[in-house]
Amino acid sequence: MKPRPPIIAILGHVDHGKTTLLDQIRKSTIAKREHGGITQKIGAYEITTDIKGYKTNKITFIDTPGHEAFSALRARGANVADLAILIIDAKDSVMPQTAESISHIKAANIPFIVALNKVDLPDANTDKVKNDLLKYEVAVEGKGGHVPTIEISAKTGAGINELLETILIITSDLNLTFEEKDSPRAYIIESKKDKRGIIASVILKMGSLHIGDEIFADDKKIKVKMMISDTGEHLTVALPSTPFELLGFNEMPQVGTTITNQQITKEMIEPTSITDNKIDLDSLLHPKMLEKKLSLIIKADSQGSLEAIVNSLDKNKNVEIILKAIGDVNKSDIFLAKTTNSIVIGFSVNIFPEVVELSKQEKVIIKTYNIIYELLEELNEVADLLKEKEEKEKHLKGEAKILAQFVIEKEAIFGVKIIKGKINLADQLEVYRQNKMIGKTKLVSLKIRAKPMEEVKKDQEAGMIFSPPLDIRTGDVVKSIL
Repeated sequence: MKPRPPIIAILGHVDHGKTTLLDQIRKSTIAKREHGGITQKIGAYEITTDIKGYKTNKITFIDTPGHEAFSALRARGANVADLAILIIDAKDSVMPQTAESISHIKAANIPFIVALNKVDLPDANTDKVKNDLLKYEVAVEGKGGHVPTIEISAKTGAGINELLETILIITSDLNLTFEEKDSPRAYIIESKKDKRGIIASVILKMGSLHIGDEIFADDKKIKVKMMISDTGEHLTVALPSTPFELLGFNEMPQVGTTITNQQITKEMIEPTSITDNKIDLDSLLHPKMLEKKLSLIIKADSQGSLEAIVNSLDKNKNVEIILKAIGDVNKSDIFLAKTTNSIVIGFSVNIFPEVVELSKQEKVIIKTYNIIYELLEELNEVADLLKEKEEKEKHLKGEAKILAQFVIEKEAIFGVKIIKGKINLADQLEVYRQNKMIGKTKLVSLKIRAKPMEEVKKDQEAGMIFSPPLDIRTGDVVKSIL
C-alpha cells in the first residue's frame, strides 16, 4: 500500500477569506512556473510542503465554487474530501453561510479544522467565535471539544504553516493509502467545454487511470484520450489525490459523477415535486427516509418567521432540523437534503424553476407554506406519524406478503410468504396495501401443505384464513405487532 495525499475542502461565509487563504497557500508552496492559471481551471491543486516526519508531505485542495459543488459531490455519494477547513472571520464570527457550511461538513461526516482568519485586525475576537460555535454544536479545543482551531491571517500568511501541519497530523491518523492495481474510482469536481472539447476536472481516490483506458462515468462509457495535471503536464498515468483534467467525454458530465471501470446502474425512483397539498406520508416511508426523526431543512423569509418556526418545532422530539436559514431555497439546500434524507421547507420564500428541476432529479421533497400554523400542524403531525411507524416497526413480530387467493367451500384462503420474523396462529394482524393500513383481523387457520401449524417463520410459505374477512388482495402485506 502506498500513502495517499489528503484531499481538503475549504468552506465558509462569503468574504471570510477562503479565496485569499487558497491564494496564500498556492503562492507560498507552488513554484512560479505555474502554467497560465491551469490551477484555477481545474478547480483543485496539489501542493508540496517542507514539513517532514509524515507519510506524505503533499496536500490536495479542492477549490470548489461554493457549497453547491461540495454538496453535489456528497449527495451523489462521492466521498471526495478527507478533511474540511471551516474558515471564519474572527471579527464577524459565525454568519449565515458559516452555519450552512457546518451543516454540510456534518453531513459529509469528515473531520474538520476551524481556521480563525483576520486575527491580525484589532477588532478580532477569537473567544467570541469559539463561544458562538457552541450554539451550532461545534465544540472546539478549549471549549470542551476536540475540534482544532488555528489562528491565521490569510492576507499576511501568519499561521499557514501551522494549519498545513495540523492537516497532516489529523489525516495521518486516517491511514490514507492506495493500491495502484486496484480498480479506479474517481470523482468529477468540475466540468466545462472549451476549444479542446468537453473537459472534466477529476480527482482519483482509488487505483490508477491510464491513457486509453475505457471507463464509465455513471452509465456512460468513455475512453481516456488525454489527462493534464494542475501544472499543465500531460500525464500517461494518474494516481490518487492528483487533480487533473480528463478529455474523452461526448456529453457534459455532472459534478459529482463517479468514474469507475464498471457501469453503475442508476436507481429508478419516481421523483417528487413541490405541492401545496398535505404531505403524503407514503412518500416518506422509503427506507432511506424512515429515520428516527423527521429531518428538515428550513428556509424562511425573515429572522422572526424562522425563530417562530424553529422554536415551535424544537418542542417536538421527533423533528431534527439539519439547517435553518433566511433566504430562498437554492441548489445547495437540495443537495444537502439529498445527503441527509431531509425534506426542504420553504416559508414565504421563492423557489426558482431550476431548483424545482434539481429537486426532481435528486428525488428531494420540497414543501412551501405561507401560513405558519399550517406549517407547524402538518409537520408535527407527519413527525408523530413517522415516529409511530418507527415504534411499530421496532415491535414487529412478523410480516407476510399475500401471493395468491383461493376460495374453497366458500372459505377465502390466502397463500402467503413470510418475509420478516414469524407469525403464530391466533395472532392479531394488521393488513397493509401500499403502506396504508386497510384494517385489522385475526389469523384463525394456519397450514403448510394442508398440515396445521402453530407457527411459520421467515421464507416459509403457508395458507392462511382470517376472521373477520377483509378485502385482502394479492400484493397486500399482513403484519403481526407485539
